[in-house]
Amino acid sequence: MRHIPSAMATQHPDNARAPFWDKQGDAFISSREETLECVKCFEELGVGEFMWDWEGKYADEAVVDRLFGEFHEYFKKHKLGKDIFLTFRIPNVWKEKGHSLLRALMVVLTAEDFARDLKFHVPPLFELILPMTEKPEELMYIKSSFRKLARFKTETFNHRSGVNMEQLDMIPLVENVERQLGVGSLLARYIDLHKKEFKSKPVYIRPFLARSDPALVSGIVSTVLANKIALSDIREVGEREKVRMFPILGAGSLPFRGGLNPDAIDSFASEYKGVRTVTIQSAFRYDYNFEAAAAAVEKLNTLLPKSAPGSVSEKDRAVLLSIIKQFEASYAHTLQSIAGDMEQFFRAVPRRRERRQHIGLLRYARQMGKLELPRAINFTAAFYSIGIPPEFLGLRALKDLSPEAMKLLFRYYRNIEADLKTAGAFVNKENLKRLIKQNPAWARVEEDLGVVESIFGFELGPRSKSELMHERLSSSVFALPRHSARLAGAFGEVQASDGGSRLSGLITETGVLRKSLG
Repeated sequence: MRHIPSAMATQHPDNARAPFWDKQGDAFISSREETLECVKCFEELGVGEFMWDWEGKYADEAVVDRLFGEFHEYFKKHKLGKDIFLTFRIPNVWKEKGHSLLRALMVVLTAEDFARDLKFHVPPLFELILPMTEKPEELMYIKSSFRKLARFKTETFNHRSGVNMEQLDMIPLVENVERQLGVGSLLARYIDLHKKEFKSKPVYIRPFLARSDPALVSGIVSTVLANKIALSDIREVGEREKVRMFPILGAGSLPFRGGLNPDAIDSFASEYKGVRTVTIQSAFRYDYNFEAAAAAVEKLNTLLPKSAPGSVSEKDRAVLLSIIKQFEASYAHTLQSIAGDMEQFFRAVPRRRERRQHIGLLRYARQMGKLELPRAINFTAAFYSIGIPPEFLGLRALKDLSPEAMKLLFRYYRNIEADLKTAGAFVNKENLKRLIKQNPAWARVEEDLGVVESIFGFELGPRSKSELMHERLSSSVFALPRHSARLAGAFGEVQASDGGSRLSGLITETGVLRKSLG
C-alpha cells in the first residue's frame, strides 16, 4: 500500500502576503515560479503532496522536466511517486473543453519515460483529481482514455525500452452539497464499474470533498453538515465494499472556506474526524509565520493518520437534511438580493496566480439558480473586506430550528460558535447600515447578525487592535468605489482606473490583517 500524505499543498490564490521563499517578490506567483514553490513546500514545509492545477490555469507542461532538471539532487534522494507526490487536477471535459486534459495525460506518460531514463522511481505520476465529479462514468472515461493513450504511445513510439503504465488512480472531487450527499452512491457505482472494466476493485479511493464551492452556493452551515454526512457515507461504502477510503477535504484558512490554518489545527482535526488529507492552501503557507506553518503541517502529519471517522445515523440524517434545506433557502434568499451590490468588490480582489480568462469556450461558472457567482476566494475576500463576513448570510434560520434540530446542529457542527466568533471579529456594523440605506435587502443580513448575537450571547465586532484596524480599512474599502465614481464623473477614466488599483490595495491590506485574502 502506498503512503497517503496528510498535507497536500495547492495553488489556491488566497494569500495576501508574498511567499516565504520569495524575499524580494510580491504576493503574485507566476506559473514559472510554481516549480520552485512545489519543491519549497516539500523540502521546507514538510508537505507530502503538491496539487498541480490544469483546470483553468496556464499550467507548465514541463513541470516534471523542470523539477527533475533543476532539483536533480533533491529528487534523487526523495522519490517522486513514492516518498512525495505530485497530483494533477485535470479539467472536467463535461464542463469545459478538453485541450488541457490531453496535454496533462501526455505529461503523465512522458514524465514516466523521463524518470526511467534518470533511473528515478517509476511512475512519478499516477493519480488524477477530477473536479466537479458528478457520475462514476466520468472517472471510468478518464481511466479508459488514458489506457488507450498509453497503449497507442507504446505501440507507436516503440523505440523506447519499457512500456508505459496503463492504469491511473482517479480522485473524485465532489463540489456541491447535493453531490456530496450522494457521494456514497457514486463510490459504490464506481467500484462496480471498475470491477467490470478492470476485473478488480480499486485498491483504495481518495474521495475529495470540496469545502469552498459548496459554501459559496449553499452557505457555511449546509456545507459543514453535508461534509459530515458525506464522510459517514464514505466510511460505510468502504466497509461494505472492503475498499480502503482515504478522504481529502479542501479547506481554506477562513471559517467560510474551512477554517484550516496554523492557529486552528486541533479544532479543525476535532471537527473533521476521518479526513485523511487536507489542502494546505497559499494563505496557510504564506500569511502566517513560517515556523508556525511548518509546525502546523508536522502536527497534521501526526494527527490525521490517527483520525477515526464518525457516523451519522439514519434518524439523525433525516433531521440534518431538513436543516440543510432550511439554511440553503435562507442563504440563497439573502444572497440573491444583495449580490449585485458586490460586483465592484468581487472584481477588485487582486490576482495571485496566472489563470486563463473564463470566456467563450473556456467559460464556466458557479451558479445559484440564474445568479452567476465569482470564485469562492474572490467572493470571500470581497465580503470580508467590507466587514460583512459571508459566514453570517442566512443564519437567521437558526431561530426557526426546533430544540431537537438545534441540539443536532451543535453536535455535528462542533465549532460553530468558535467559527462565528472568529468571523464576527471582522464585522463592520456601520458599513452594514450604509448598505441598508443603499439596498433595503441588506436588512436581512442585519437580522442574521442579531440572531447570532442573541443565540450565542456575544457581540459581533472588533476586539483587538488589529481587528479595529481591519474595521477602519473596511470602511475605506466600502467608501472608495463611490469616491472614485465621483472623480471619474468629473475628470474621466484615469482617476477611475487609479481608484480600482487603490481598492485592490486596500483589500490586500485587510487580507494581511485577517491572514488570508479570501
